[in-house]
Amino acid sequence: MELLCVETAPRVPRAGHDPQLLGNRRVLQNLLSQEERYSPSVSYFQCVQREIKPYMRKMLAFWMLEVCEEQKCEEEVFPLAMNYVDRYLSTVPVRKNHLQLLGAVCMLLASKLREAMPLTVEKLCIYTDNSITPQQLLAWEVLVLEKLKWDLVSVIANDFLAHILHHLPLPKDKMELVKKHAQTFIALCATDYTFALYPPSMIATGSIGAAIHGLTAPAGGCGAEATTELLASITGTEVDCLKACQEQIEAALAESLKQASHSPQEFGTKPAAHPGSQPTCTPTDVTDVNL
Repeated sequence: MELLCVETAPRVPRAGHDPQLLGNRRVLQNLLSQEERYSPSVSYFQCVQREIKPYMRKMLAFWMLEVCEEQKCEEEVFPLAMNYVDRYLSTVPVRKNHLQLLGAVCMLLASKLREAMPLTVEKLCIYTDNSITPQQLLAWEVLVLEKLKWDLVSVIANDFLAHILHHLPLPKDKMELVKKHAQTFIALCATDYTFALYPPSMIATGSIGAAIHGLTAPAGGCGAEATTELLASITGTEVDCLKACQEQIEAALAESLKQASHSPQEFGTKPAAHPGSQPTCTPTDVTDVNL
């Protein structure tokens, strides 16, 4: 019998945020000035893709999210990988039987950029139920890098969280809780294509607003209206646009919870706990969809 070691290496601690950078307005302004550069400019389902449909992207996104959660990736890895997916799909027509391969490559690239210990090619192949080979994954890695012009340092919503929270008069004991809830909202937005055309700063601001609203902890004891205006002023977002985004995020959460309660296995079971066993379900059925 094959012996497998399931011990995991201790998690590498991350450096804390530099208060000097968080307090420097120029850092936030630089993020705001560059964010549009990394967002899809058009709806690629209408203009670029002929075989890929929105529900296929959603199936892929949920599978990628499960893999990232199972491997305990940093919170930024999944949204960054979906950013790569959207940027690639907005420029290159992709066959539906290559969609999972694209998602695996994007997770590999995102983990290399944001993880101390990146995902391995072998693990990702196993999570696809070995429907792709390491050679395919490595070949597509170069292809995706070329199409993205090797520009991988995308500005994503997670990059704004610390800067926005730094300017909010939240109690310290509430700050981390709001951040965790906001990260959950951001991941949810990444699974839904309707948010792909939103600026990352708006998604981050709307997620924080939704988190504060859900936790019933308005900043500084102010009402919800004052909190929204404060958040909008931090990133220079229109108040009405921010309200609409926050409402859409809350609606997406409600719909997600509703779907989960009715069909908890809609997107398959959780991947394998370690790379020595096969995942029981992966979105390889995306390749078999009859359109």
